[in-house]
Amino acid sequence: RVERAAKSGDTKMKKELTILQQYRDALLEGRNARTVQVNEDDKAAVADLQLLTAKPVIYVANVDEGSIHTGNKFVASLKNHVKDEQAEVVVISAAIEAQIAELESTDDRVVFLQEYGLSESGLNKLLHASYHLLDLITYFTAGEKEVRAWTIRKGWKAPQAAGVIHTDFEKGFIRAQVMSYDDFVHYKSEAACRDAGKLRSEGKEYLVHDGDIMHFLFNV
Repeated sequence: RVERAAKSGDTKMKKELTILQQYRDALLEGRNARTVQVNEDDKAAVADLQLLTAKPVIYVANVDEGSIHTGNKFVASLKNHVKDEQAEVVVISAAIEAQIAELESTDDRVVFLQEYGLSESGLNKLLHASYHLLDLITYFTAGEKEVRAWTIRKGWKAPQAAGVIHTDFEKGFIRAQVMSYDDFVHYKSEAACRDAGKLRSEGKEYLVHDGDIMHFLFNV
């Protein structure tokens, strides 16, 4: 269909045909669609095809305990094999993860990880990789009754972020009071952040950052 339209002189269809041919060539060569280097707008040409190998992928390499820091020859081979896929490669040790899962205390888990020279579990590494691959970030809302984490796309503005909580928040958005997670941990309270000048008022054009703690003001 696109080829016929391109032959008729349609400039848009000519460009789309070129993109489709790039994907076709890659697939015929046995490569995943993820390896095709096109910009985000051009990917729309194949969106309706729902190509399975175009979907984002995380490769999880399970290694022995001794290879958890450096990996091994198999991890190196895997990374080399998928280097053009824009995929994530996460190295974990299932044996270590199984032992962590048996520990009920958070403090015990921290001590256990330190004994292996690790700062976080493999599960946490996998979660971070997932968020990075999907361009996701988290912001928080906090009150006396509960603290909630909200997942949004990187690059969203404050009204869009507010809409995740309720559509009325986005429609009637006025402004947001914002402080960073790191500042809150450092100064211990919202009042202390305000006194230190770390609590600020942001408008509709504010780009939400990972770890922001936000309070939305709106009117409907």
